[in-house]
Amino acid sequence: MSNSVPNFTRRMAIGSGLALGLSGCLPPDQSPLGRLQSRMRIIEANAGGTLGAELFDAASGLSIGLNQDRRFGHCSSFKLSLAAKILSANAAGEIDGNKLIRWSEDDLMFVSPFTTQRLDEGATMLELAEFTQKYSDNAAANILLRELGGPAALTGFWRSIGDDVSRLDRTEPALNNVPVTEVRDTTTPAAMARTVAKLIYGDALPDAERAILKQWMIDTPTGVRRVRAGLEEGWVAGDKTGTSFWPGMGSLYVDIGFAEAPQKGDTPRPPITFATYYRARETHDSIDPASEATLAQVGKIISDFVLGDYRFSKINPF
Repeated sequence: MSNSVPNFTRRMAIGSGLALGLSGCLPPDQSPLGRLQSRMRIIEANAGGTLGAELFDAASGLSIGLNQDRRFGHCSSFKLSLAAKILSANAAGEIDGNKLIRWSEDDLMFVSPFTTQRLDEGATMLELAEFTQKYSDNAAANILLRELGGPAALTGFWRSIGDDVSRLDRTEPALNNVPVTEVRDTTTPAAMARTVAKLIYGDALPDAERAILKQWMIDTPTGVRRVRAGLEEGWVAGDKTGTSFWPGMGSLYVDIGFAEAPQKGDTPRPPITFATYYRARETHDSIDPASEATLAQVGKIISDFVLGDYRFSKINPF
């Protein structure tokens, strides 16, 4: 977790508290990583809401972020881990991923494109997992959770891979009702960035299933205006987004995923996993381009994090 490097975190917090505020000045911590975190604080101040972010170097364990241990709602981003759970359980023989599942019209809801199209013929669990990840099909997510035994099954999956922070308590759409004081259906940027690393670069999944999940993330179109929009040409990236406009709690924009810089010569460039959350003060009626652009600005910081000279000894391993 991010608090395993306490001296560095304390310096950044003190520096930011002294200098940034409304002035936008750089904090006393003038280290390369300190300056990157300062940029995150400036992004947050300019946006006017609350930014939570963690960038995690999956090779060295080095990380930077902002509000890394603050809880945010998953919104639809939990569907990445749900798809991973289905792939994992199928590989282990715990479920039959090719089992045909049927559902009724009563299961359909807002944002259910695949399950609406396949209402008459049904779909396999693996198909439901794929379209839950790629197109955020809400009915598909609820159907899979029902087949697994409920939201607690996904929480159990997180615990099994070492994530003792993330939790899922409800199904769609209730899980989107996450005001600031809510604990249910939440995670932290620090926890989720490491969970994504375990799913895509660790041993949480067998090699074949890890490759499938990674490709599904690359093929997911919903994040092209968020973190991925801030990456330079030539990067390989994939993600899962989430968005909530629940009345009375403002708007929440989420983007979690991975980013890989193009290799140059013999210099290795480590893969980065990210978990970003932006809580706007206003409750929007539809997707707010400025809020998505706030997460895209974090994508620009990823380039400097990867290309900078931050290859320290192994820190914060997962």
